[in-house]
Amino acid sequence: MRQIGFFVNTDPVSGYQMYDQSAGPERALRNQAAARRTALAICTIADVAAGVLGLWIVLFLLDANQGNAFVEFVRGAADWLGGWAQDIFTMDTEGLRVILNYGLPAALYLLLGHGIAVRLNRA
Repeated sequence: MRQIGFFVNTDPVSGYQMYDQSAGPERALRNQAAARRTALAICTIADVAAGVLGLWIVLFLLDANQGNAFVEFVRGAADWLGGWAQDIFTMDTEGLRVILNYGLPAALYLLLGHGIAVRLNRA
């Protein structure tokens, strides 16, 4: 420990950068690049989730074979992704019910995912 003026330097090893000092432009560029990669990942996840929900809506409306393995997979994934929104809308028309109950989560995933990504890119 050495004394500088009336301040005491408590660094165990001199020469290390203190946390409150600026790290320079290269650290800011690394942080910005990391934020952009994170924003891209969030956008991609939101787009895939909305795409699966949208694909299930299309498959349902086109009366796809419910016994097909791919259709079962898409339905299971859509049920998992949109499970929180099931039966919010109880319509007499089955097609409209599917559109609303799976379209709402798809729209929210897109809005939230892209909104968070925009916020990260601004930071």
